[in-house]
Amino acid sequence: MSRDSSLPPLKVRVIDEPPLLEQPEKFDDPNDYSPDTPIAIDFGSHEVRAGFVNQAVPSHVFTNRLTRFRDRKLSRTMTFIGNDVNLDQAVRAQSKSPFDGPMITNWDYVEEIMEYTFHHLGVNSNGGIPNPLLITERLATPLSQRSNWYQVLFECFDAPGVAFGIDDLFAFHYNTHRDCTGLVIGCGNEDTNVIPVINGQGILTEAKRINWGGNQATEFLTNLLTLKYPYFPTKLSSFQYRTMYEDYCYVSHDYERELEGFLDINTLESRNVVVEVPFVEIIQPQKTEEELRIQAEKRKESGKRLQEQAKQKRIERLIQKEEELEYYTQVKEQLKDQPKKKVLQVLQNSGFDDERDFKKYLYNLERSLKKSHAANEEGDDVDDEQDMSQNKFELLEIPDENLSEDQVKEKRKQRILKASLEARRKAKEEKEKALQEEEERMIKERQWRETDLEGWIKDKRKRLNHLITKRKENIKMRDEMKDRKSQMSQNRMKNLATLAEDSGRGTKRTRQQATIDNDPNDTFGANDEDWGVYNDITQNPEALEELIEEEYKEIVDLEGQLLEHDPHFTEEDTMDAQYDWRNSLLHLFLRGPRPHDSENSHEQHQMHLNVERIRVPEVLFQPSMGGEDQAGIAELCERALLGKFDASPRQLSPITSEMSKNVWVTGGNAKVSGLRERIVKEFTGFLPVGTPFSINLSTNPSLDAWKGMAKFAQNEQEFKKGFITKREYEEYGPEYIKEHKLGNMNYFE
Repeated sequence: MSRDSSLPPLKVRVIDEPPLLEQPEKFDDPNDYSPDTPIAIDFGSHEVRAGFVNQAVPSHVFTNRLTRFRDRKLSRTMTFIGNDVNLDQAVRAQSKSPFDGPMITNWDYVEEIMEYTFHHLGVNSNGGIPNPLLITERLATPLSQRSNWYQVLFECFDAPGVAFGIDDLFAFHYNTHRDCTGLVIGCGNEDTNVIPVINGQGILTEAKRINWGGNQATEFLTNLLTLKYPYFPTKLSSFQYRTMYEDYCYVSHDYERELEGFLDINTLESRNVVVEVPFVEIIQPQKTEEELRIQAEKRKESGKRLQEQAKQKRIERLIQKEEELEYYTQVKEQLKDQPKKKVLQVLQNSGFDDERDFKKYLYNLERSLKKSHAANEEGDDVDDEQDMSQNKFELLEIPDENLSEDQVKEKRKQRILKASLEARRKAKEEKEKALQEEEERMIKERQWRETDLEGWIKDKRKRLNHLITKRKENIKMRDEMKDRKSQMSQNRMKNLATLAEDSGRGTKRTRQQATIDNDPNDTFGANDEDWGVYNDITQNPEALEELIEEEYKEIVDLEGQLLEHDPHFTEEDTMDAQYDWRNSLLHLFLRGPRPHDSENSHEQHQMHLNVERIRVPEVLFQPSMGGEDQAGIAELCERALLGKFDASPRQLSPITSEMSKNVWVTGGNAKVSGLRERIVKEFTGFLPVGTPFSINLSTNPSLDAWKGMAKFAQNEQEFKKGFITKREYEEYGPEYIKEHKLGNMNYFE
């Protein structure tokens, strides 16, 4: 396909794995450590954010992954945690998360990750952690999860106490003042929550959850691109898919309307994103002209040498077959008047089953000699023909009795060479005759076109339509041959089953007839009907491809003649114009608004993101697109503001009116582009006309939860309300929980 030079160079984004780190995670200065300062840990399924609450931001942010790597050279098993898994490619490939979906399932990993966290925070302890702890948990955390947390913190680390809280409420607490009323939309890695807040207290009985987050969106994009490019040469990692989701997907302002014209070629240039996976390109070294010339000469000499060797072998085989034919011909003459019993005995001693087998072999030998002479015609060149034409073949006229043994062999060779020369002369005459006939046909067609242009055009158009129709049928047949569930494949299997059934019956024809290879048990092909079945069963895909290619060449030739002589036949009427890639919706979807070169290594390693850019984030508003039987963000917010707290569909209550003025979007998945603008549009649609509302999004929503924990811990009175000491745990057990404004409550247990 030709490139359009008027278009700007294609912008390609390279999606690579994160670079390997040269240094491990740094440790905090032990001199700055204070045993009385609480430690806040946002233990998320994607990242862990940890630090002392007297800091502005967490001092350590690392991925929540762990690897136990066995070094066979050192005979040691080493553990890598967090960012340290990026020190080595093999270590990173084996890293795992303690989470299975939204739940923690590997608590051994949790213990090691917490030890890694305290160690890097510079905690000085004698077998325990002296600092109070704050840890996040998801909305409606099961009792088993909190019980395991108690065991890890109190029994493994001997912590003095811990306070748990919901990450979304911590984030809301950071972004608003104390005892504030509002609505928080928490977009996390594993789920999305909508929680009403009244006077700083989360109303958990009216909170709703969508089982969709950043992790599910990444998996959804992975599945879409895997189906879109099933034969992509490289397997991408989860990090690469997450990078594509975070960097190039966005929430559409009006999904249905934008989707209708997304694949329009006029606008797709600006919407289509091309990503390329790094690969090692094999570059062949460029040879000089002298090297190419020497290489060509070597190939030429090698070809001549092989031709001479092949020619000599053909002559030797022909001589051997001539001798064999002459011998068996003499045997046939000698056995003419002999009794059948003696004939059978002689033939069996010679390796034949019976007289019929002997005649069959003799016939095949004569046929093989004719084919060998024909093959000799194609193998010899013009120089050999001139040499042989000068040869008088003088030994052919002398009887064998008057010749020596060497002269007899030379005579047989001359007989073969003479037969080859005559065959070549005959083929040359036939070729010249065919060229003459073709020239006469061209003259007649030109005269026909000059005398009856309309009739000529009508005939050519009819022929063109017939070829196009036939080519479509052959293409359809080729595609059906590749599909084992097609009707053609089913018929082929039925024919095979029928043949197998007939061959097992052992009919009389099977016992009476034999094939060319002298196998009396194999009679397939003796009847013409067998070959009809054979053609149905074993249609050669390669031959069909060649036929389709020949039809295409003939179609192009006819179109060229019509373009030259038919004033009503234009470029738009040609077959290539009708199947232009610009008119193919599938091409635009797979390869974007540019022609595709399948031989280009770079284009083979490229993916085109277009519809997926808006389809994946749209699941937040239409969960049914991702297979979730739930309501979206807009519906949940509408239900909270217009269906609860004494509000009606036409009028907000004082409480919901305050909520609509203080809506906060938080969580790591809130960073997807266009989310806030879409929520503003949805609120404008379902709120009564003129209702004031405010949709807020912080600069870095993924840190809001940790900053809210730090703010919560600085208020000692509120912090002590949710603080559970080790003594209380030992006295009341793992079921014990202290309720506070930003945490879960016993109702969920």
